[in-house]
Amino acid sequence: MKAPLDLSRRRFLAAGAVLGGGLVIGFTVPSVRRLADGSVEGAVAAEPVPWVPNAFLRIGADDSVTVLLAHSEMGQGVWTSLALLIADELDADWMRIRVEHAPAAPAYGIAMLGGMQGTVGSRSVRSEFLRYRQAGAAARAMLVQAAAARWQVPVDVLRTDSGAVLHDGRRLRYGELVHEAAALPVPAAEALRLKDARDWKWIGKGARRLDAADKITGRARFGIDVKLDGLLTAVVARAPMFGAKLASFDDSAARAVPGVRQVLAVPSGVAVQADHYWAAKRGRDALKVEWQGGDKALGSAALIADFARLAREPGPIALEAGDVDAGMAQAHRTVEAEYRLPYLAHTPMEPLNCTVRIAPDGCDVWVGTQMQTLAQRTVAQVAGLEPAQVRIHTTFLGGGFGRRAVQDFVAEATHVARAAGLPVKTIWSREDDVRGGYYRSGFVHRIRVGLDRDGRPLAWRHGIAGQSNHPEREGVHPTSVEGVVDSPYVLGTSAHRVVAHSPRTAVPVWYWRSVGHSHAAFAMESMVDELAHASGQDPVAYRLRLLHDAPRHRRVLELAAQRFGWGRRPQSGRGHGIAVHACFGSVTAQAVEVSVRDGAIRVHRVVCAIDCGVAVNPDNVRAQMESAIVYGLSAALHGRVTIVDGAVRESNFHDYPALRIAEMPVIEVHVVDSGESPGGAGEPGTPPIAPAVANAVFQLTGARLRELPLTLPARARTRPTA
Repeated sequence: MKAPLDLSRRRFLAAGAVLGGGLVIGFTVPSVRRLADGSVEGAVAAEPVPWVPNAFLRIGADDSVTVLLAHSEMGQGVWTSLALLIADELDADWMRIRVEHAPAAPAYGIAMLGGMQGTVGSRSVRSEFLRYRQAGAAARAMLVQAAAARWQVPVDVLRTDSGAVLHDGRRLRYGELVHEAAALPVPAAEALRLKDARDWKWIGKGARRLDAADKITGRARFGIDVKLDGLLTAVVARAPMFGAKLASFDDSAARAVPGVRQVLAVPSGVAVQADHYWAAKRGRDALKVEWQGGDKALGSAALIADFARLAREPGPIALEAGDVDAGMAQAHRTVEAEYRLPYLAHTPMEPLNCTVRIAPDGCDVWVGTQMQTLAQRTVAQVAGLEPAQVRIHTTFLGGGFGRRAVQDFVAEATHVARAAGLPVKTIWSREDDVRGGYYRSGFVHRIRVGLDRDGRPLAWRHGIAGQSNHPEREGVHPTSVEGVVDSPYVLGTSAHRVVAHSPRTAVPVWYWRSVGHSHAAFAMESMVDELAHASGQDPVAYRLRLLHDAPRHRRVLELAAQRFGWGRRPQSGRGHGIAVHACFGSVTAQAVEVSVRDGAIRVHRVVCAIDCGVAVNPDNVRAQMESAIVYGLSAALHGRVTIVDGAVRESNFHDYPALRIAEMPVIEVHVVDSGESPGGAGEPGTPPIAPAVANAVFQLTGARLRELPLTLPARARTRPTA
């Protein structure tokens, strides 16, 4: 293993440090505030953090340029996109660019997370668009200054290209200048001249993906691939019922399994440690464990029914304007509907795992985490160390979707290693995660809208009920109501009221891909479609009327409709639907074509348009839209976590299926050429797909599906489309 980089504050503040024969460039951003409670959305402390360099690049004497990634690469492409930002401003040779995950350090915190280091909420490009470019520009300025000094010419007569400084037929490679440049002061951020957009070489155009070759050949190392001398593998027997605790266990049969080394009680259950995974799993299977407590009466059907009851009742107000009751009384007609969404699992492709080695001088942790700062704090607390003594080695992540932002599996692995007194890799099986992990809460939306004679909303009443991602906090958490309280449909209605209930249950919930928008978009875009049909208007034309003050929504909606061929008569047995939704700084519209056979819904085609502001790497944006659509379709057509007698019934992909190859639609993605600031790409493609499909099914069959996963009632029949 490589020794972790020493990222002490003193070394970061060194203006031009030399590392490994190369030039290390630090760069600065304005002060951010540190989170007080260690949570992703927590309150912030009053004291400001002074300006500190918070990321850097390394230029080697061999002309290599190594970008240290402050974020996690989990398939979303930041390994390439963030490197593009530095390479463009640096005028680097793209073939010389290398990337490494940065260690956990305060210097890598981002303002969007209150100074913490992490990769959640489609924030990577949004948070780094300026400061990564500043890093490249600062390095380029120092290299040019070093070349000017060597050649005894003014700086402004020099230019750079493909990793070299050029002047009048002369050329100095960056690697030849690193020692002189290392002695120079780092330019202040305000002194840097960043490139004009018209001069970008890669930003907006893209380049070959830097992690592709290693992933194709198997050289890329994920957390589950970590190997150390003397490393044991552990699996943990956890309570099968929410809220249950360990009472006793008999490990005699487990210890008799060849390869099993130790069986130990840990806070989460019973850990079986062995020479390899299969022995550990067989040992766990041989355990006899008694559990106590737990709520056997807990069930998802009852929870959703309770949420439906709450959604009809008065409660905490998340947004209110005007006189809703008066607006309803004046309405020409009212439309009311209830939308239900189930509990969902995250199911990243790589099962959860974490390797921990505790030593006298601290602790090393190899983990695919979305939150380095929280992982470092968690390990320090469990191991009885200071955070600075915990060295987080971020590996590639085989998917995250929010699940790897939770620190339960990191804390558990630390407990296991501490109890063993040896380095241990703790691995979860797919069944472990589906049955004992964290979930997207089920939600119910109850909406009533009063319309005038032209079909415009006069009053909007909206009740939401579902578990909060932060049940410890009072009031309405923003992630429970996002996508509704900021919706142009709601805000464009003069009288509106949004109420949100956040009941507490024993089911652990957490952020799921697109967070609150994952349920809000289904309710909002299904309701708007219902309003359009109730008014006798075309669904696209109706949306455009309501979105008169939302130009980005209109632009992607019109583009998706045009490229889809909206308005033409669907072929026999096919239905068309559409949806548009804004989240994470981007706006996405999707038009779909569906059919129904033997009661099963098949999506044949999806046309997606996205305005994500400046698209740093357009090909990657398209790939993210395809990924998000597949993830959203998996939930829309199949996803449901069923809780019966206090336990999750599903266990693996056979009963919690993802979209199969045979179900894959043709996907066409159009990236809007936008001058807006960069928005997210990892999550905005998921929310619109479920309502678009539901709306298409309605056009085809006349059945309005208001519950996910989408299931046609037995009485529904295919009808000719108008």
